[in-house]
Amino acid sequence: MTFLVAAVAGGLFHRSHFCTMGAISDWVIMGDSGRAKQWATAIAVAILGFGLMSWVGWVSPLNTIYASPQLPWLSLLLGGLLFGVGMVLGSGCASKSLIRLGAGNLKSLVVLMAMGISALATLRGLTAVWRVHTLDPVQVSTGPGPFVGQWLALATGWSQAQAWLMSACVVSGLLLLWIFKDSQSVSQSARLSGAGVGAVVVALWWISGVMGFVPEHPDTLEVVFLTTASARMESMSLTAPVAYWWDAFMYFSDGSKRLTLGMATALGLLMGAFVSARLQGTFRWEGFTQTPDLTRHLLGGALMGIGGVMAMGCTIGQGLSGLSTLSLGSFIAVLGIVLGAVLTLQWQLRRAGAEA
Repeated sequence: MTFLVAAVAGGLFHRSHFCTMGAISDWVIMGDSGRAKQWATAIAVAILGFGLMSWVGWVSPLNTIYASPQLPWLSLLLGGLLFGVGMVLGSGCASKSLIRLGAGNLKSLVVLMAMGISALATLRGLTAVWRVHTLDPVQVSTGPGPFVGQWLALATGWSQAQAWLMSACVVSGLLLLWIFKDSQSVSQSARLSGAGVGAVVVALWWISGVMGFVPEHPDTLEVVFLTTASARMESMSLTAPVAYWWDAFMYFSDGSKRLTLGMATALGLLMGAFVSARLQGTFRWEGFTQTPDLTRHLLGGALMGIGGVMAMGCTIGQGLSGLSTLSLGSFIAVLGIVLGAVLTLQWQLRRAGAEA
């Protein structure tokens, strides 16, 4: 089911040109907020959907990968910054690279290879040693908890289910107010496609949190979520899953590899974009023609892999799935991603102006 949902999302991403980096670049370079509002629509729908599921008791944010009593703010911020720089240099984030590869762009294959290798190194290789000993210890307590809903529950005395629903309604309502305030700045199709992407995030939360939930594992007798690599609730995220695909490709015969929700999502996005491009008649092979372009994409992919692991997610893993839970850490990571992208875009603009 995950593959089918992700394949639909891949076609939606391809047809609607959904792209976080594109949303930021449109706003920075042209002052066009259309794709930013498309992204905001996806966030609003994801937040509201997750809040409703939490309220009725289907899922709990405390079971997600974003639930931690300590907030590694430096790793989240710096990782987000590196990812933001990398996605501009690599001409798109992890999701955009998968979509472009599905449409025949071999530049994106290079980006995904560099991203996967550097992500693996940051998960459990040489870069991981530096991350664990240098960045991860820099933490602060999350106090009442790592989610906005928990802070609201403490301040109001509401139950956590009520607080999560109310915080979701308020945040998504504010986003929708901004989206619809100027109806001329975003098309109806962009709003609908954004809502569709948000619905995909909610659907994947349901698959991992309801379908994959086992209250008592027969071996450990602990609560476990069977479909995910972390054994906790996850939704759409791509940096680590792409790394796991390269790991499985190289070491599948060791017998410990298994297909996870994230890996199925990455494959579904790729295949959905491929089918969409074929049906649309836009599939064509593309590659590098200049060495500097290759260098820039390799560096971008490497920075996305390192940054995505440090930030615990990419523009999808933190910018949609993480924000849907109203996780404090996700806000920090997304701030870093946006800041890194904006600074890199401004640097590129100044460089282009100087060369001209």
